Amino acid sequence: MSNTQTKEIAFEKSIEEVLLNTGYQSIPSQSFDKEKALFPEKIISFIKETQLKEWDKLESILKENTATQIIYDLTKWIELHGILSTLRHGFKCYGKQLQIAYFKPSHSMNQEVLEKYEKNILGITRQLYYSTKNNNSIDVVLSLNGLPIVTLELKNQLSHQNINHAKKQYENDRDPRELIFEFKKRTLVHFAVDTDLVEMTTRLAKDATYFLPFNKGNNGGAGNPVDLEGLSYKTSYLWKEVLQKDSLLEILAKFIHLQIDERITEEGRKVKKETLIFPRYHQLKAVRNMIKTALTDDVGTNYLIEHSAGSGKSNTIAWVAHRLSSLHKADNTKLYDSVVVITDRVVLDRQLQDTIYQFEHKNGVVLKIDKNAKQLAEALENGIPIIITTIQKFPFVTEQLRKLSEERGEDGKGILKTRKYAILVDEAHSSQSGETAADLKEVLGGEDLAKEAEAKAAEEGETTLEVLYRNMAKRGQQKNISFFAFTATPKHKTIKLFASNGEALDKYTMRQAIEEGFILDVLENYTSYKTFYKLIKASEEDPKVERKKAAKALGRFMRLHPHNIAQKTEIMIEHFYQSTRHKIGGRAKAMVVTGSRLEAVKYKQSFDQLIKAKGYKIKSLVAFSGEVKDDKLPDTFYTEVEMNNGLKEKLLPETFATSEYQVLLVADKYQTGFDQPLLHTMYVDKRLSGIQAVQTLSRLNRTHPLKEDTFVLDFVNDREEIQAAFKTYYEGAELGQEADPNNLYRIQHELLLEDIYSEDEINQFVAVYFKPKEKQSNKDHEAINFILDTPVQKFRIFLKENEEEAELWRGKITAFKNLYMFLSQIIPYQDTDLEKLYIFLRHLSEKLPKRNNGGGYSFDDSVRLEYYRLQKISEGSISLNTDKSYKLDGPTDVATGLVREEEVPFSRIVDVVNSRFGTEFNQADQYFFDQIVETAITDEDIIKAAQSNPQDKFTLMFKSILQQLFIERIDQNEDIFARFMEEKDFNKTLTEILAKEAFDKINKDK
Repeated sequence: MSNTQTKEIAFEKSIEEVLLNTGYQSIPSQSFDKEKALFPEKIISFIKETQLKEWDKLESILKENTATQIIYDLTKWIELHGILSTLRHGFKCYGKQLQIAYFKPSHSMNQEVLEKYEKNILGITRQLYYSTKNNNSIDVVLSLNGLPIVTLELKNQLSHQNINHAKKQYENDRDPRELIFEFKKRTLVHFAVDTDLVEMTTRLAKDATYFLPFNKGNNGGAGNPVDLEGLSYKTSYLWKEVLQKDSLLEILAKFIHLQIDERITEEGRKVKKETLIFPRYHQLKAVRNMIKTALTDDVGTNYLIEHSAGSGKSNTIAWVAHRLSSLHKADNTKLYDSVVVITDRVVLDRQLQDTIYQFEHKNGVVLKIDKNAKQLAEALENGIPIIITTIQKFPFVTEQLRKLSEERGEDGKGILKTRKYAILVDEAHSSQSGETAADLKEVLGGEDLAKEAEAKAAEEGETTLEVLYRNMAKRGQQKNISFFAFTATPKHKTIKLFASNGEALDKYTMRQAIEEGFILDVLENYTSYKTFYKLIKASEEDPKVERKKAAKALGRFMRLHPHNIAQKTEIMIEHFYQSTRHKIGGRAKAMVVTGSRLEAVKYKQSFDQLIKAKGYKIKSLVAFSGEVKDDKLPDTFYTEVEMNNGLKEKLLPETFATSEYQVLLVADKYQTGFDQPLLHTMYVDKRLSGIQAVQTLSRLNRTHPLKEDTFVLDFVNDREEIQAAFKTYYEGAELGQEADPNNLYRIQHELLLEDIYSEDEINQFVAVYFKPKEKQSNKDHEAINFILDTPVQKFRIFLKENEEEAELWRGKITAFKNLYMFLSQIIPYQDTDLEKLYIFLRHLSEKLPKRNNGGGYSFDDSVRLEYYRLQKISEGSISLNTDKSYKLDGPTDVATGLVREEEVPFSRIVDVVNSRFGTEFNQADQYFFDQIVETAITDEDIIKAAQSNPQDKFTLMFKSILQQLFIERIDQNEDIFARFMEEKDFNKTLTEILAKEAFDKINKDK
């Protein structure tokens, strides 16, 4: 017996019923003109209904041929301009402008357009027979005023078919040469749908058709949740939400656009690629969330959008910038006067301009600030709708505004009229939370901010310090500025500054991006190496040295040792030659991440030497900033340009993209924001942790049609620390421990107790520093320095008499500055004493004498390498699908703790390094565990972790160091080592005991 309830037809009917009940009309397949691929009767009906005057004029000329001529001219116009442009801007027939659709205006003042908008005919046709060549039919076609725009192929798991069958049907049975499927000519998007999943494409191309997931996401991952609210299909959001009349018309008017990418092939030919962009579900949701919330909230509210790499952030920013620039409130007043996009990416500049031109069909809506601060000042004065700039130009805008006023013969103060701004931050990070960001808020705060500061100064009886009150006001949230901050990896301060109630307005997680295939999992193939070595003292001398500083110098000696460089170079080059170079169709590239600029130089030399010796067809480039001096070679300096045979810095990315080069060696460059899809392998010889680990390793995650996987070979880092860094962002970041505002007043009090400066000196300093511009003179610089000289002299004496205490006091200055800069943007402080102290300390710290470090140690003649071994200790995936969770803590450094260890004999330092890295020890077995703890607590990272974290979080970091120490002592106690590595309970218990011992020792010494 056949049960229609489980068949595809029931699925089809269910969708039709929803759409018919919400404004769609049912249009029979028989009314479809297969040759012209449209519904002519609906087109004519719509034009008569909405443009009767134009129809009558045409009919007076064309008589009974009017309808035929309109259809003919429409099809020719679409052939020339494409269906999307025709829908938005209309077409001409015998000189008369006709519209084929009406879209909702951004305000309600144009009642005639609103009435015509309501007359749009959304049609649904089931089983549309579209071809003159065969009897194939499409399950569902949606049309707008007679033009087909959306197709759906439905599959039903209960009939033993799923979304993959729908995709195959599009690829195998839907000929892209048929007019209804022809790119840009008729239907704009094609959905493959089953009851669980949705995928889409905007271009049919047989086997080359590229489908994108169009799913909501499920608990931070791919897929769709059960529809508990509507008690319907998991995919019902597609027709209940996305394809609803208002929604679909908005997508047609304000989202879909043609993206044109141009590139030069390796043969030197210019290739143009056209892609029709239809928003993915999370992009659509994010933009609509931002618009809805902006209309609900007051101007002056901030929003965080936490979207992973692979989320299509550039398009999301372009869409929301366009929407915000024309957004009107219910009373038809504009919500924002200008939208300012803060970005460093050239690609975003171009994309914004091209995309918005397609929507507006006019120039002048978007202005890229590519010259100087004067150009930015003019754009702000003129109220350009969308301004694209870098944040670094804002500190210079006030002076430019003043000059512009002078050029017009006006007596200007360099202050803008207060307008309402939406600020879109392309990558929200620390640059959005410092003095430059405060300058941005001061410039855009305009006259209202200045008047508020003036009134507050008068109220407090400090009219001469009006600029100080303006300084305080600019740090906080401005009532006329809303920030929309985008980032994949927010820090604690980013969430506090931009997220309402500590939650991002919208999230698209790393996990979902990986599961949907928009980025690759860079931890899938992760191999770790460890270096085992022994240094011995090679001289008779045994001078007194500082423990940490000497250990650091010995570490540097080892990292730069020719044998170390050569061994690692050989491993990297052989791996690249044997494995990596065959990947991505033989076009794969690699990046080597080095620990310093000098290491980058040494590796570049070593790479080139070994490649030449082996005769491999591999070429490398190196990237580092400035000029590097090799202290072993007097008068020898290296620059990136010189080492790359004259290649200019700005040309490096596009040169590396060519087939001529395969390996890029970097030192603190190209570890963020560098998108190269051919990058397959990363060799890491640098300590990475937290957000830096995520950003660096994520250089590999970009997809390419031939890229199936990635590979990381790590010489330095612990797998668990890398896992913790990525897990923090894998399913969305969460806030952890908060900064304590009371620490500000505690540090303020402790700084004053040392009697280095007085409150009178602070007041004298700010009285000069914040003088009104008309009262400033050249003498002010002299006065400022004179005021600071007394505290500087007192500190110099303090440093000489008690260096440790003086350095601790200097640390409190840094702690106060950082904490105040952070908290003053979140808490509306009215305490002028804190602001005065902050300004005073900022300048005092610049003049304080630096600590006498006695120069760095050089042990080149005192130490030699006796033993060296590189060993692979683990390989395989670092899984992120664990129950562990990690949160982002706020600033907790409150400047406590010792700053310098006692000096010890140099021979003992060698013992410390041997005990940390070597394979021979002199201590008796009964001191085995004590020795491990003593060694660990000399590690700077461990000390910092113990002083700034609760014990449970400290234990996590200690665990990774502990494993390293055990591995290094494998020869010393094999029984304990075996139990530690193989028995989880023994490992866990021992780790907790030793971590607690180390934690207590460090904090006791504070």
